[in-house]
Amino acid sequence: MTPSPDHAAIKAKQNAAWSSGDYAVVGTTLQIVGETLAEALDVRPDQLVLAVAAGNGNFALAAARRWADVIACDYVPALLERACARAAGERLEIGIREADAEALPFADCAFDVVASTFGAMFTPDQERAAAEMLRVCRPGGRIGMANWTPDGFIGRLFKTIGAHVPPPAGVRSPALWGTRARLDGLFGAGAASIAVEAHVFAFRYRSPAGGLPGLLRPPAQGVRRPRRGGAGGVDGGPAGADRPVQRR
Repeated sequence: MTPSPDHAAIKAKQNAAWSSGDYAVVGTTLQIVGETLAEALDVRPDQLVLAVAAGNGNFALAAARRWADVIACDYVPALLERACARAAGERLEIGIREADAEALPFADCAFDVVASTFGAMFTPDQERAAAEMLRVCRPGGRIGMANWTPDGFIGRLFKTIGAHVPPPAGVRSPALWGTRARLDGLFGAGAASIAVEAHVFAFRYRSPAGGLPGLLRPPAQGVRRPRRGGAGGVDGGPAGADRPVQRR
């Protein structure tokens, strides 16, 4: 019998990993995804919007630009701090709440729109995360996600890593959120309809000194990191599952 995964231990390791480097630097390159998802969900002024596992705020900022009332939640305080800084820099108003996507601290049916870009897909208890998103979305509201797909670059990267460092027993691949079958299984019972669209984005990153650790390392205080040549292209592959759910 396969033992049940220790979700608390897994999330503690995830939190430490997301806090260990300046992942917000990478996150800002994905802003186009937040904008695309906000457009797909038709975010409108004065709607109550929740960004789940919001990271450095890509979707939250996109929704705030459309004059929605936005709360961004994440269980990594360091990423929320960057979301706050970005919002302040653009003079946008967003609320911030430290929260676990598997135990959202909000009332039932509280939001018109609930969304996540490359965030909730990393929860170890996928069923619980989906149930929480459904719970806090009002009847007739919308849940939207941007998820990496198994066949895209990031999905293939997950497979490569998993071949050398297998995930904990009982934990499903995050890339499954990028499939219609998995979305049907997670949301189908509570959704009036599910729509899936595949998008291909090309993300280009410069090659920093020190490789990936150099990219994630924050610059010294008051020092602007110089540009370096040799920018390379990375095809992020399809980011699927825009507009996946309309709440019953």
